[in-house]
Amino acid sequence: MAVLSWLAVLTFLQLSLYPSLKKTFGRFAFPVAFPASLLAFTILSWYCGLVRIPIHSALIPFIFLAAWHLYQRNYQIPDLKEQWRWEALFLVTFLIMLDVRFVNPTISYAEKFMDHGFLASVILNPVVPPLDPWFAGGTLNVYYYLGYWMLGCLAIISGVPSAIAFNLSLPTVFALSAISLYAIGSLLLDRFRWLPLTVLILPNPALICQLVTGSAVNPAYDASLSWLGTRTITNTINEYPLFSFVWGDVHAHVVSIFNQLFLILLLFFVYRNWESLDKVQKAIVTILVSLSLGSMPLFNTWDVLIYAPLVLIVAFLLIWRNRASPGRDTWAFLFTVPPLSILLYLPFYLQLQTQTGAIAFVRTPSDPVEFLWVNGIFIAIFIALLVPEFRKRPWLLIACLPFALTGYIAAAIAIIPLVYLIAKADRDFPDILAAFGLAILVICELVYMKDNMGETFFRMNTVFKCYLPAWLMLGTAALVMIGQWLGRWGRIPVFSARLTTAATLGIVLFLLAAPFMISYNSGYGTNTLDGLEYLTASHPGDAGAVAFLRTLPPGEILVEAENGDYSYSSRVSSFTGIPAIIGQPFHEYMWRGDESGWFSERKSDIREIYERPELTVPLMKKYNATLLYVGDSEYERYDVSLPGTGLTKVYSEGTTTIYRISA
Repeated sequence: MAVLSWLAVLTFLQLSLYPSLKKTFGRFAFPVAFPASLLAFTILSWYCGLVRIPIHSALIPFIFLAAWHLYQRNYQIPDLKEQWRWEALFLVTFLIMLDVRFVNPTISYAEKFMDHGFLASVILNPVVPPLDPWFAGGTLNVYYYLGYWMLGCLAIISGVPSAIAFNLSLPTVFALSAISLYAIGSLLLDRFRWLPLTVLILPNPALICQLVTGSAVNPAYDASLSWLGTRTITNTINEYPLFSFVWGDVHAHVVSIFNQLFLILLLFFVYRNWESLDKVQKAIVTILVSLSLGSMPLFNTWDVLIYAPLVLIVAFLLIWRNRASPGRDTWAFLFTVPPLSILLYLPFYLQLQTQTGAIAFVRTPSDPVEFLWVNGIFIAIFIALLVPEFRKRPWLLIACLPFALTGYIAAAIAIIPLVYLIAKADRDFPDILAAFGLAILVICELVYMKDNMGETFFRMNTVFKCYLPAWLMLGTAALVMIGQWLGRWGRIPVFSARLTTAATLGIVLFLLAAPFMISYNSGYGTNTLDGLEYLTASHPGDAGAVAFLRTLPPGEILVEAENGDYSYSSRVSSFTGIPAIIGQPFHEYMWRGDESGWFSERKSDIREIYERPELTVPLMKKYNATLLYVGDSEYERYDVSLPGTGLTKVYSEGTTTIYRISA
């Protein structure tokens, strides 16, 4: 029922917007309406949270829009029947990823504690900025939280509890991403339109080698620590979509994938169709581009640093292409999108209180072999397709020499296809997208954003956050180019509809069955969509207590054990969304810094709350804490000694007790 309710809300949002986009996007209106409607719902619900009105109010514009289209008879059965392929694609890809979550659903490791904590906080108390469940008295204005807000508000509207919404989130992102990729293929390819879809399931060469040889390609790691090819470049993280979706963190960089691909789709459409649109249609496209770009800083701030320049490049290319008479509409696109994208979420920037690092030069660039184990498949595709260009302009190879001679070999490798893509006389938008993706790889070899990850991992975060957008750009461009080349080659026969249908069904059935063939649940519970069900067997002392706390109204602050990051401690705030004095401290240190000395103070205060009875109540009052949680983790971490007065027992079962501070 949770799945059906969730899908019903998504379908309603999409169908209410679809007729409004038909004149502008034509046959692509139906797929565009999927991500566009969700982004529209997200910004409306965000402003509801900002002004403290019920989140359900965000549905009112969609209800009026759907009623208007019904009144105008804009929903025609024959037209909706023609869209069945898009709906089928969404449902099938949703179910494939739902299978993955079904066999590995637990909120039990990596960033899952943080991701569910933020999601639960939004659902428990949907205000802007959301409360930080790991820092009592603080809010999430130190982090890009819009993905959790979007998914949390979907859960509120559909009535789905957070532990299940957690496992519906990645299927939603995966399906929305697939819709945009197939639309890109349909826009640019007469045949092989499905090719761009493989961006989501394509492994990097390092994973292929590891699966074949059983060992990591980087000698610094063994096979168990290489994380399936995502720790190939030394001291960095180089994720790719297949790993990110299967690993299962509902993290900002993963949730943002659907919006990145949506913006790429819009830019493809703009580049191909701008001159054929009238003023109203251009305005609609401009608004959607602004909405997508404007949402990026709130989904994953790194994305806007990458995609804002791409949008500007497209705008300048439109002006250059129409330089004889560019017209006001073309200039308007350039001068409207940047300010509008900022204005849409202006209160977010006014509330933002986070730390940003300076840009520094990379002292130790990537090993070129490790670099190719991650990016080599795309570079090889581009070089193979650019062979005619090499023959025409061999002197352009000189461009890589400055990088090679100064020791930046990996950058020199990426420069080779980059300069030839730029120099192509007949370059199309896939060439531009590929060149931009290669430029990201080059930049990551030269500079990085300073943070507090230390000297060893000085550019880990930069590579981590930039490589995934680069993968999406390079993969989309490369697979579109392959489809175009295969179309020109013309030696692959057109298969019959029956054979094509049989092959499609076979692939779909295999992908639906694949998650059940591989055991990767890390020893936790499986075969459920409730990410907290495993507590009953693994942590029975916490299971009932967490269920009790999840019934309480918003407004509580709790005290629980603190024991570092990426551990089971801080589990109560993570599972309930109720703020704790401090959760996983290094996460908070990365976001907030420690100018006031809270890092050691809060950890020390928690210990004294549990170990010094005379300070328990005063220190709880210091943080406005209302609940004191005493379970197995607290007994393991502290020498628990509580006062005889000032606390009232409100829950007790087994080894777990919850106290409320007396009035």
